[in-house]
Amino acid sequence: MRITCVVDDSALPGSRFLSQHGLSFLIESYERYILFDTGASGKVILHNLARLGVEPESLSAVVLSHAHTDHTGGLAAILERSPDIPVYAHPDIFIPRLSLREDRLKDVSFPLSWATAMLKVRMNLSKEPLEVSPGVWTSGDINPRPEPEGRSDRHFARVEGRLVPDPYRDDMALVLDLGDRLAVVCGCCHAGILNTLRVVRERFRKPIEAVFGGLHLEDTDEATIIRVGEVLKGWGISKLYGNHCTGSKALGLLKEILGENVEPFPAGSSVAL
Repeated sequence: MRITCVVDDSALPGSRFLSQHGLSFLIESYERYILFDTGASGKVILHNLARLGVEPESLSAVVLSHAHTDHTGGLAAILERSPDIPVYAHPDIFIPRLSLREDRLKDVSFPLSWATAMLKVRMNLSKEPLEVSPGVWTSGDINPRPEPEGRSDRHFARVEGRLVPDPYRDDMALVLDLGDRLAVVCGCCHAGILNTLRVVRERFRKPIEAVFGGLHLEDTDEATIIRVGEVLKGWGISKLYGNHCTGSKALGLLKEILGENVEPFPAGSSVAL
């Protein structure tokens, strides 16, 4: 199995990958390609897939971590090229989302309406874990959440006509079953990194070796980051590849705790599992 970062806020120098505020990963498993999130735009996801020599028509599935457009904005471009591709997501992905930017609310909702998605897209919506491809699973609903979540006071949802703080109930991860161990791929980890990994550990009953993706620790205080690192070390997690909303400060602190196998994972980076 191999995981490659297709879209991230940064790209490998000299790689000719485009960078963009957003995230996308390509998982290669048993000669199948699974795309986890689609970045923020069709232009970037198509360009970077082309750099990998992967056509949208060759994808076996798309899995979405949550609704926000920096993770789903490239979906329409993928569907235009591959309209029959199955798409996996949490049922709450259609709840309208807004982000406060410079005193203005910006729509950051899932880019397809419920009606369009249900009529024209092979949507697979589930709160339970689903096997997308051999060895590749959605985490299912991240619940309970006793640990701090990856929240932002700028994020809102429209629920029953009222604007409320985004509950992030659609937030899921991707679980890669490596036989006797697991790797977990996160989108933004709005559910909280410790909540997410605890649910995966309990649900899949195998140790987690590696964690990839956005951990939403960028604006987190140092004490909380240190505690995250200590818990991960106690769980035996030895490899961490941070993206997007993880933050350089958090990566530095986690590297001090977990050791040398903690590093950024910009677009163009690839690891065999």
